[in-house]
Amino acid sequence: MDIAPDPNPPGGSWRDLLVARQLATLLAVCLGVWLHAADGLMVATLIPDIVRDIGGAHFMSWTLALYEIGSIAAGAASAVLAMRIGLRRAMTLAALVYLVGCVTSALAPDIGIMLAGRLAQGLGGGGLVALSFVAVSTEFDRALMPRVIAAISALWGISSFVGPLVGGLAADWGVWRDGFWFFAVQAALLAAWISFGPALRNSATQADAGRVPLLRLAVLGAGVVAIAAAGIRISPIGTPLLLVAGFALLGLFFALDDRAGADRLLPRHAIDPRRPVGAGLIMLLAFSAATVAIGIYGPLTMVIVHGATPLTAGYLLAISSIAWSIFAIVVSGVPERHDGAMVLTGFAVLLVGVAGYAYAVAEGPLWLIGLCAAFEGGGFGIAWTFVLRRITALAEPGEKERVSSALPTLQRLGYATGAALMGIIANAAGISEHMDAATAHRVASAVFIACLPLAALGLLAALRFVAKPA
Repeated sequence: MDIAPDPNPPGGSWRDLLVARQLATLLAVCLGVWLHAADGLMVATLIPDIVRDIGGAHFMSWTLALYEIGSIAAGAASAVLAMRIGLRRAMTLAALVYLVGCVTSALAPDIGIMLAGRLAQGLGGGGLVALSFVAVSTEFDRALMPRVIAAISALWGISSFVGPLVGGLAADWGVWRDGFWFFAVQAALLAAWISFGPALRNSATQADAGRVPLLRLAVLGAGVVAIAAAGIRISPIGTPLLLVAGFALLGLFFALDDRAGADRLLPRHAIDPRRPVGAGLIMLLAFSAATVAIGIYGPLTMVIVHGATPLTAGYLLAISSIAWSIFAIVVSGVPERHDGAMVLTGFAVLLVGVAGYAYAVAEGPLWLIGLCAAFEGGGFGIAWTFVLRRITALAEPGEKERVSSALPTLQRLGYATGAALMGIIANAAGISEHMDAATAHRVASAVFIACLPLAALGLLAALRFVAKPA
């Protein structure tokens, strides 16, 4: 997140933010964002122990794919829900759904129940982060918003350290379920704080607030699930059929959304590569899909092949998030006329990281995996600000807000789709609960080499995205 607020905005000092009600709201917003931000790194660190205990190696990619599907659906529904039942009730509901997901995952006797828990965590966590940003825009004076965003940005960075720490300690102590209980307790406290504390006003409901696009979200979710299902049992007939069905459903989602009215989730012609905005969204989709594998298969490979502890593996993953934050801050002052060059520079750096993973995750050493993570996260950090600024400048009149909101949606869809595709590759390469180092080496090689075409597609789309002056 690369926001550089004025250090002394008029009427917006830190002292103004720390008055009783403002502080209560800030704490609620920060905890909501924290639960979502720290979740992924914690679960990635726990995956080796989860698979060893309850099985389900063939479904490893589903732990992330279903979380992202839930997050997309919750993000699409959050604004409407807040207007209909009020921000306080909506955020309480999201915290309770996340709580149910954590408890379900903590108690899961098998991978099926675990996946149900992850879907609920995605719905709750995605709702919490979306509603937290709604609260930023509605609960704070404009002068205080830079301070609030700065606090959220700092918390997001802290999650890069604490998420792997919680997961790594729980794994090292052989109590991986306690990682989920740790977040369940926080979700319960957040729900109580919002419901009974002074944190949020409960805004008046609006019956005409719009509707949640349930059909389109169902089609989107079915498409990702079909792609993920193609990898459960590799067969010469079933796998291709499910892949075709999955991509056809994703195509149907984009077609239905393009023809929708005011409740469209995406701008028109969202994935048309002939249009700069379409090329930009394809670029983001492809690069997100190309970088998701390290969070799913990286820790397992580092533990089995390279003898790393789960805590070490978690912190190697955290390097990506840390590099993203650092590089975003470093380049944040670059003038707008250099946006295209910065986008290409950032994604070229990211491509180096993805290419490095194709060698380093399987062959090592561990420090090289960390270096690749720095390139991957740093590349995103360099490019992200300028992608946002350029894509909104290229947006058609009346589409700027929808284009901006499409960026996290396409990013999450890229993560979900990439996880589903990598699941097919991993299962075809022989992943299992009790695989030896040679099999894990083969899985890592296959998975991370398969990421290269997706990254290449992203770079081609980036060239198209920056070709036309904004």
